[in-house]
Amino acid sequence: MTIAGQREVVMTTSAFVEPSATPVLSAIRSRPRLKAVMKRYLEAIGYDTTDWVRVAMYRHAFEFIARLGPEQLRVLEVSAGSQWKSKFAFESFMGTSYPTFDICKDVLPDQFDLVIADQVFEHLKWPARAARNVYAMVRPGGHFVIATPFLVRYHPSPIDCNRWTSEGLSCLLQEAGFPEAGIQAFAWGNRSCLKANLSAWRKRGFFGSLRNEPDVPIMVWAYARKPLGPAEAAR
Repeated sequence: MTIAGQREVVMTTSAFVEPSATPVLSAIRSRPRLKAVMKRYLEAIGYDTTDWVRVAMYRHAFEFIARLGPEQLRVLEVSAGSQWKSKFAFESFMGTSYPTFDICKDVLPDQFDLVIADQVFEHLKWPARAARNVYAMVRPGGHFVIATPFLVRYHPSPIDCNRWTSEGLSCLLQEAGFPEAGIQAFAWGNRSCLKANLSAWRKRGFFGSLRNEPDVPIMVWAYARKPLGPAEAAR
């Protein structure tokens, strides 16, 4: 897979378009066990049920975490979903939920080897405060993985406040305390995915292109490492 500034030659046929919600689809979505069975069936026949906008990011980020040795990581996910904890057998995993835990003002007393914020920061009133709180919860030498959309439609949950390019995301992390040398920022997107997601969140399906068009960044993500101490931070 290629990203930010590179291109991958793949099929450019549009992804299978999900139909609008119907009574049948609504019934499936309201039944978790039936939904899980349908998901396994679709994936068995080669239909990618991952949100198209996130596929490249997940592939790249999963490879990054695999290199860290996930079985040795104590992990915190802010406003946790199912993707990360179902992918890896972490040493330990803690997930927070809003509004019980508000990353803009709350800090846990523990520190973690890895903190994840997936599709969270665009919804925050005070992202700089949140990034500083994350920095406080990452142990020295640990990592922060953040992913946030850029070219997607307005989607309040409960609010929608922010967008960053890869450069902007790096600046946000530097303001939080992560040194620039310890930050890797990436972006992915293409016009066919952008158009497909203007009216609904599309799955990649059978043929959703993963070609990267650098001037159409749909998804932006970064990995930031907290230095071991002042000497490392100064380098």
